[in-house]
Amino acid sequence: MFKQVVPVNQQRHAGKKIKQVEGFGFASQFHIAYVTTHEFVRSAAIYPLVFIEDKEKDEFRPVALLGLDAGENLFVGADQKWAASYIPAIIRRYPFALSQAGEDGRFLVCVDEGSELFNDTEGSALFDDKGEPTEVVENVKRYLSELQQMDAITGEFCKFLAAHNLFVPLNMRVRQNDKFKNISGCYVINEERLNNLSDELFLELRAKHYLPAIYAQLTSLSQIERLVMLKDEKQQPLAA
Repeated sequence: MFKQVVPVNQQRHAGKKIKQVEGFGFASQFHIAYVTTHEFVRSAAIYPLVFIEDKEKDEFRPVALLGLDAGENLFVGADQKWAASYIPAIIRRYPFALSQAGEDGRFLVCVDEGSELFNDTEGSALFDDKGEPTEVVENVKRYLSELQQMDAITGEFCKFLAAHNLFVPLNMRVRQNDKFKNISGCYVINEERLNNLSDELFLELRAKHYLPAIYAQLTSLSQIERLVMLKDEKQQPLAA
């Protein structure tokens, strides 16, 4: 998705503009999208939610499955419109992102200079004639700051699940046209282990407000069938 991410800078980006997002072609080849726990309930009604393991950082991250194969986003149509009522926040924030400035907890607002939305002539300016950040930049700062807080909470959620051995590899077989496809390489919450937690641990889950996210993830797996249907619909014109 991101090609050339650099910190937003008045000297470097004076006169630069950002066009309003009118299509999601930039996300058409992404089959997963990171989601925070705050997004689980809304996302679970549309996307299967799973966890992927980052072995280098020794952590798990939740993602929404957007396709059954790498390089495929079944929710972006030929018209580049998003074919669902909820769009993950990581997609909506494009072409902006946060980058950690150091070990003191500071973050910098960054922009993807390789994005088609970033240009010299169309859209809203990043800086005004006096070199001050415009409302566009200030709104992005607030939005990304909120996402960063959600990201921190999501990280603690995943650490808790991992510490109590609540992750299990997903192995699911679905029928696609006249063939079967195995879905693997990711993790889900183990419902059996969840149900066998001690009363003390279960109450801790409730106190941390983790239960809605946990049950949303478990129920979201039924949306894999939605992906199969979308895949079949896209392949039918090709077969014809």
